[in-house]
Amino acid sequence: MEIEHLNIFDAKGNHLGVASRNEVHQKGYWHETFHCWIISREEGRDYIHFQKRCKHKKDYPNLLDISAAGHILFNECVSDGIRELQEELGLKVYFEDLIPLGVIKDEIIQDNFVDRELGNVFLYISNEKLEDKYIFQPEEVSGVLKIEFHSFCNLWKGNIHEIQASGIEVNSYGKKEKINKTIRKHHFLPHEEGYVVRVLDLIDLELKNI
Repeated sequence: MEIEHLNIFDAKGNHLGVASRNEVHQKGYWHETFHCWIISREEGRDYIHFQKRCKHKKDYPNLLDISAAGHILFNECVSDGIRELQEELGLKVYFEDLIPLGVIKDEIIQDNFVDRELGNVFLYISNEKLEDKYIFQPEEVSGVLKIEFHSFCNLWKGNIHEIQASGIEVNSYGKKEKINKTIRKHHFLPHEEGYVVRVLDLIDLELKNI
């Protein structure tokens, strides 16, 4: 497997050089990532989509996460991150279709894993259902769940403690099946609270302006 190399930065955004992905997470260097949040507008309601991480992933298996996301390699531009939508979800989307939400810091710190991301955050809004369009990258994604946007905001901010989600998931036979689940906050990857709240506020603003 080819070793990924990433640009590394200090907390002020000054470029420090290049390091391998493993070194970046071991030493806690700030590095650039691409985050794309997907909203589908269906019958007058907005739904936010979350990928379910594959059960075989080394970090945070089976948890719900950003619709599509990945590292920006040392020799890439931010726009190259659009590949994550194609690779992880099978969606053919142009970079020009995305709404930029800015660079938002996100830290996840565990015992032997320090992930400090300079997240280049984007929003993709679809006016159609996406379930039939998704083709999952097996080693990365095992499903996608969607949640009514404002209900998820209330869940994340602690106003409610559980919510219903629907979507598709790959079963033990490798086939996609429709699912409905009761979701609580612990089902999500533990992104920094401030990061998620900031993203939700920016998405809400964009949805109000459309």
